[in-house]
Amino acid sequence: MKRVAIVGAGQSGLQLALGLLASGHQVTLFSDHSADEILQGRVRSSQCMFDSALEIERELNLNDWEEQCPKVEGISFAVPDGIGGSSIDWAARLDNFAQSVDQRLKISRWLAQFQSRGGELHIKAAGPEDLAACARTHDLVIVASGKGALGQLFERDPGRSPFSQAQRALALTYVTGMQPRVPYSAVCFNLIPNVGEYFVFPALTTSGLCEIMVFEGVRGGPMDCWSEDLSPAEHLARSKQILETFLPWEAARCRDIELTDDNGILSGCVIPTVRKPVVKVAGLPILGMADAVVLNDPITGQGANNAARCAEIYLEAILERGNGPADAEWMQQTFDRYWTGYAKWVTEWTNLLLKPPAHVLRLLDCAGKNPAIAGAFVNGFDDPRTLFPWFTEPAEADKFIQQEAKTVAERFDRRDLRRALGQFATGVTVVTARASDGRKIGVTVNSFSSVSLNPPLILWSLARQTPSFADFTTCTHFAVNVLEAKQHHLSRQFSTPLPDKFAGVDFAEGKAGVPIVQGAIAQFVCRKVKQYDGGDHVILLGEVEEYKYSDGEPLVFHSGRYRIATRHPDIAD
Repeated sequence: MKRVAIVGAGQSGLQLALGLLASGHQVTLFSDHSADEILQGRVRSSQCMFDSALEIERELNLNDWEEQCPKVEGISFAVPDGIGGSSIDWAARLDNFAQSVDQRLKISRWLAQFQSRGGELHIKAAGPEDLAACARTHDLVIVASGKGALGQLFERDPGRSPFSQAQRALALTYVTGMQPRVPYSAVCFNLIPNVGEYFVFPALTTSGLCEIMVFEGVRGGPMDCWSEDLSPAEHLARSKQILETFLPWEAARCRDIELTDDNGILSGCVIPTVRKPVVKVAGLPILGMADAVVLNDPITGQGANNAARCAEIYLEAILERGNGPADAEWMQQTFDRYWTGYAKWVTEWTNLLLKPPAHVLRLLDCAGKNPAIAGAFVNGFDDPRTLFPWFTEPAEADKFIQQEAKTVAERFDRRDLRRALGQFATGVTVVTARASDGRKIGVTVNSFSSVSLNPPLILWSLARQTPSFADFTTCTHFAVNVLEAKQHHLSRQFSTPLPDKFAGVDFAEGKAGVPIVQGAIAQFVCRKVKQYDGGDHVILLGEVEEYKYSDGEPLVFHSGRYRIATRHPDIAD
């Protein structure tokens, strides 16, 4: 695929377009507004991007505002008690900071960069006829906008869309003059039972530093009070009135607030919807991405993060495809990689918080008493997959509460110890095997190590709570697949609790039917010879019976992030 057309110039569409240009592709982009119109227009979203999404922008050299933008260092959570105080009130730090850049700044700058780097830009609201024309002249057409008629082209997936109506009335208010949170900046999240949610966080806007106030009103409730007919002054006054009525501690921070500008307000609603990702226009397949096919309520602040992850995964898939055809089957597989690798977990988590069951409220209450629970929840905003299953299932929540309660008496904070251990850089492997009933099983592992050359022994360790624990501890053989730098999507896939981790994975069979991941830079098929107790893990020792390797760059993991290995500049060959 050399010519790609993208309709929609938001976070996902522009990020993908700029990534494709950097890889030598020709890109045509449709935007319904020019850069100047976006910069001078109304605010577009309440984006707060967490570390993994920010890292994607860094890798593409798109993090132009990182030094100017205030850092969001944590998340706080409060529930009012109805008499002027709070029944729940706690905060925890993020492992790595988050940031929010007004999309008016970001998108207008990215549009200018797109043109300066040779992209073909059309300022128009594209319709189905434009999709059909592009499909005839381009190798791939992607719809990256869920607005208007184009988003409706994609069929709603009822099995993944439990809501048929908007669950919240939404409003944004960009302000200056708010008293900062102490002792560190945070997304201050407030849950008002039967009324809605309010959260606020620092950001960078067109006029400098600001705070973004986000109101989520339960439909038909007292916070369902917004209208596009409100003047900017009336919108601000209503924002302050809500805080004075329900959240006095937040109102106290807002005595002297003013709007950043008359365009710093927005109101509306969204219907959380997942759509089928492929549609045919004039008989030719078109692929949907981000909000066009997975639209979530902003209650979990995942919109821009979801878009960034989707663009990253689509870019990987396009580059891997090379000159192969972008047919409907490939499009579906590309979306499935995005869905199982990230979007599925965001969607289930977000929908859960729109109607939180009793065990979720119990977890959030326990987080105020146990910093380990608070830290796990807060950092789930960066990677929602880490919240499963303990945040979503009542029995698992009880187990998690009991498990984390033990950390209070422990000598070390386990999260902090994990961060310290993460300073040791490792390779990344996927260990695969056949279960006793013939099922293929696999898990991402970075504890792989060589033990002996004579006999040829290796080891790795497996967490006892891993769903495939019983299968690995009873199998006779396993394979260690050392991942290549471009296979980080496989690392994510095999670390996610999916029903079929091998979906879309190219593999061959080795000794004892063990699945071997193709494209790995080294593979070791081993007979399991011993296993040892290792605390909350078990250590498995294997004797190498088959192996092969090839040249390539390894995938590296360090300090919670994927890395690539490079030659040290101070060491000569």
